[in-house]
Amino acid sequence: MFWTIPTLMTWARIAAIPLIVGVFYLPIEPASRNLIATVMFVVFAATDWLDGFLARKLNQVSAFGAFLDPVADKFLVCACVLVLVHLGRADVFVGLIIIGREIAISALREWMAQIGASRSVAVHMIGKLKTTAQMVAIPFLLYDGLLFGLIDTHLWGVWLIWLAAIMTVWSMVYYLQKALPEIRAKVK
Repeated sequence: MFWTIPTLMTWARIAAIPLIVGVFYLPIEPASRNLIATVMFVVFAATDWLDGFLARKLNQVSAFGAFLDPVADKFLVCACVLVLVHLGRADVFVGLIIIGREIAISALREWMAQIGASRSVAVHMIGKLKTTAQMVAIPFLLYDGLLFGLIDTHLWGVWLIWLAAIMTVWSMVYYLQKALPEIRAKVK
């Protein structure tokens, strides 16, 4: 199941990373770079929903796809957060919080799977809200201007990325609390 349509869409999210980063090295005006990177992020981020939908619709759900999908999402988000930190549009502490949480929770989920307790760290609503805040904040900060002449995307993006960072910590604490009883029971 390496080359199904849904899996190819997931691979496309990974392949998009150097393209989005590379846009900021193009010799074009900053507003054009921002727009191109924003559109690319939105299009590739939308494939996250679409690949899951198609996998179910085409009966192409696979263990490999289930593994690769969150990896692609984390790569895309972390790469864009690093770009935003580099551009001075996101605080380095936000980057550390978001990237550190992704590493910690991924490791926790792997460990919980090894001890047969992966259900205790299944995706929860707080994680979904955190992801939503990130997925709105990132394109706002990539765009970094007035949207429709009305919305200051930098201002809203900064607020949303900090909200995402707070929810990131909150969700990490939630998952750790859910995992702790299982860890205590299995580690004895």
